[in-house]
Amino acid sequence: MAEWKAKRFWKAAGIAQVPGGWQVELDGRPVRTPAKAPLILPGRPLAEAIAAEWDAQGEVVDPLSMPMTRSANAAIDKVAPQFDEVAALIAAYGETDLCCYRADGPEALRALQAQAWDGLLGWAREALGAPLVQVTGIVPVPQPQDSLARLRERVFALDPFALTALHDLVAISGSLLVGLAALEERFAIGDLWEWSRVDEAYQESLWGRDEEAAVMALHKRAEFLHAAAFWRLSRIPD
Repeated sequence: MAEWKAKRFWKAAGIAQVPGGWQVELDGRPVRTPAKAPLILPGRPLAEAIAAEWDAQGEVVDPLSMPMTRSANAAIDKVAPQFDEVAALIAAYGETDLCCYRADGPEALRALQAQAWDGLLGWAREALGAPLVQVTGIVPVPQPQDSLARLRERVFALDPFALTALHDLVAISGSLLVGLAALEERFAIGDLWEWSRVDEAYQESLWGRDEEAAVMALHKRAEFLHAAAFWRLSRIPD
């Protein structure tokens, strides 16, 4: 049996300002999420970006070509209804943050880790008031409760759209500090991505490029950059 695919049924996508934000419309009819909730966006730029995705569809709708739409749907249908659970899951990354765990060797890898992660730990200590313990090895160690509480407070202060972006940034990078630094725009987003995969890059320098792993890394990088772009668009009101 041939797989069913949604076909384009509208001529033009547009946006309209409504109570609570901006909505995307198809031939004047409001778009709804997969859970049938109104697709209300916090600002015009994000609404315009989503409308452009709908306008760019051909005869057959390709959801994979609509990343802003998918992230907005996730924010409304999945993150908002279970905000506390999602926020707690993300905040828990601070207990075993990638930046805290250093290799016991070789020295070249330790130097690369320090170059990438020391600045993030310093930023957490100075700007966030959340110093974290740095250790050698992979055995988890308790982190200062005051620091974890400050990081948790920042996560819980976000709105569902920002939390959606942070969820992806943290899950892809393995680091709450990397995710928060991306939202704060404290470091260049490209640098944050590279810093999150220091170990992988080092192994590649030793053993050569694995094509399957390289393809996966490119996919993750695209998702990481998209999450940051989604967050930026969701911050602009008009």
